Order: sequence, then C-alpha cells, then structure tokens
Amino acid sequence: MNNALRATPDLRAHGVPAAAMAEHGADRAAAASALPQVIDSDFARELLAGLARRPRQIAAKFFYDAAGSALFDRICELPEYYPTRTELSLLGERAPAIAACIADSVGEIGEGVEIVEFGAGSSRKVRLLLDALPTRRFVPIDISGEHLHAAAEELRADHPGLDVRPIAADFTRPIELPAVPLDSKGRPAPRVGFFPGSSIGNFTPAEALGFLRQSAGLLRGGGLLIGVDLVKDPAVLHAAYNDGDGVTAAFNLNLLARANRELGANFELPQFAHYAFYQPTLQRIEMHLVSRRAQQVRVCGHVFDFGEGESMHTENSHKFSVEGFRALAARAGYVPGPAWCDAQRLFSIHWLALPH
Repeated sequence: MNNALRATPDLRAHGVPAAAMAEHGADRAAAASALPQVIDSDFARELLAGLARRPRQIAAKFFYDAAGSALFDRICELPEYYPTRTELSLLGERAPAIAACIADSVGEIGEGVEIVEFGAGSSRKVRLLLDALPTRRFVPIDISGEHLHAAAEELRADHPGLDVRPIAADFTRPIELPAVPLDSKGRPAPRVGFFPGSSIGNFTPAEALGFLRQSAGLLRGGGLLIGVDLVKDPAVLHAAYNDGDGVTAAFNLNLLARANRELGANFELPQFAHYAFYQPTLQRIEMHLVSRRAQQVRVCGHVFDFGEGESMHTENSHKFSVEGFRALAARAGYVPGPAWCDAQRLFSIHWLALPH
C-alpha cells in the first residue's frame, strides 16, 4: 500500500472529543432526530451534492468545525508542516518593511487602518502585523464561529485598545462588512485585507480569481496582504500532508465524524483512509478519503454505495510561482507590489495594492 494511504488514526488521541466524533449509535440517533433542520444546512446540501457527483468531492471549508479547527492548529505545529512556521518567520522578520509598504501604498493612515482577515482561525499571524501597523479595528472572518469568537476574546484581552469585530461567515460568498470607521477628523480608515496561510491554494484557479475579484471590491482603495505557498520539491510537499503523527489524517477523517454528528450519517471511520499526494501537472496537493472496502453509507435519508478503493476528494492545495501569482492578482484588478520570500523559497507573502 502506498505510504500516503494511512491507517485510520484514533481521533481521541488527537484531542477530538467523543461528542465530536459521534461514532456510536446513540449519538447518530440524536443527530438524526434533528434532520428536518440540518438537511437545510449548507453542509448537508453540499455534502449530498458532492456524494452524488462522480468523482465524489466536498469543499474543504467544511473541515473547520470546532474539532477540525483545533486539529488544524495542531497541524500548524508539526515539524513536517513548513508553511506556518515559514510564514510566521517571514512576517516576524519583514513586518516593519511590510508595514512601511502598506503605509506608502494606502496613503494617510491617520489614526490607524482597519484590518480584515479572511479565514482568521486563531488569528495568530495577524498579531505580528498588529504590532507593526497602526490599527484601529480588526475584523476577523471565519466559518467556525466558536473558534473565531474564542480567538477574538483572547485578542481583545491582549490588545485592550483594539476594536475587534468578528464575523462568523463563509467569506467565499458575498459578505457585508461593517462601515469603515472614521477618525476624529472624519476621515475613513484605510481597509487592509489579510489572507495568510496560502488558503488561496484551496480554491480552483477560477475560484481563486473570483475570490480575488470579490476581495478587491471589499478593500477598494486599500489592498491585500496574502500568503502564497510556492512550487517546490514534491518530497517536501508529500511529508507536509502525510505527517508521521497522523494529525493530518485525523483532520481529514474528522469531516466524516462531523457528518455523523451533525447530519446523523453512519460513516464508519476505520473503513476510510487518508490519502494525500502531489499532482505535478496541476501543481497541487490533492487530499482524499478512500473507501477500504465496498460499503453503503446513509446521509440525511440518502444511501450512497462506495466501491473498494473509491475516493472522496476533500481538498486541493495549489502551489504557485511568484510570477504566476502576480499575474493572477493583476487579472483580478490588483496592482502587485513587493513579494517577500524565505531563503529556501518555500513560501511568499505578497502586497497587492488597489487604486484609490
């Protein structure tokens, strides 16, 4: 068996509570009793559509319930997972230069900028930006409301003068932001977007262009600071998505545990395997859940047959060249500014300006 096709990890060993796993019949029965409500959820609709499609797939945004968000925070600490530590190091080293670049680009900062973080999660990286750039208001946006509000409370405690306005929402859809704050002279604060972690790589090329265009509309007159993972040795990529501790496998399988808990599904987690590999022609990591045997799964009253070896595609993580990403941003209406890279050229941070 390919070593990317991992044995099923014990999710409890990775800090996922039993309630989050919902592997037992009583848990599933309780979830099933709420089906008239949950079947109208985005998760239910998109999961059912993804299971009915061939090949099967589900959007990566549904990884991020509370348990999935906690697992992802653990992934970011893994020695194999270079993106987080590389981006944090870049932000720490280049924060003064980044802040100066943003200030030059947006013009008069006045009493501070407004920072809007897309997919904020634990808002760990933005702290480095907050320390370097005068900021009046911080608007973190994330699909996992529980995780988002906990992180916002911590940030308020550490930055008592900062106005923190969390928004629990899917930022890939049209979203309304609070009115831009005005300073004591009635001038609007420049709006600066922040999208770290190379989450842009989870989108298809068309979706990435769509997100950049949508964000350009929200950030008009300001700009976007974005982290972008770079094309590199496939062995480095393989290790990053197939860690030795099995945390990424647990993160992937938690998607099925979430379906059991929230939708009354009956996925048997040991009968699915985590599988991640680099697709060089498309320059992306693909992550899948592979059925270990022929089986039937019931979700929201629908029955789905899985053949042995059949997979459900759960995530893409596209990698870019610096020049290729700059060209994509320009198509979306941005004016690409400086790009900061680490010495090994594993990762990049781009400033994308917008016309005033």
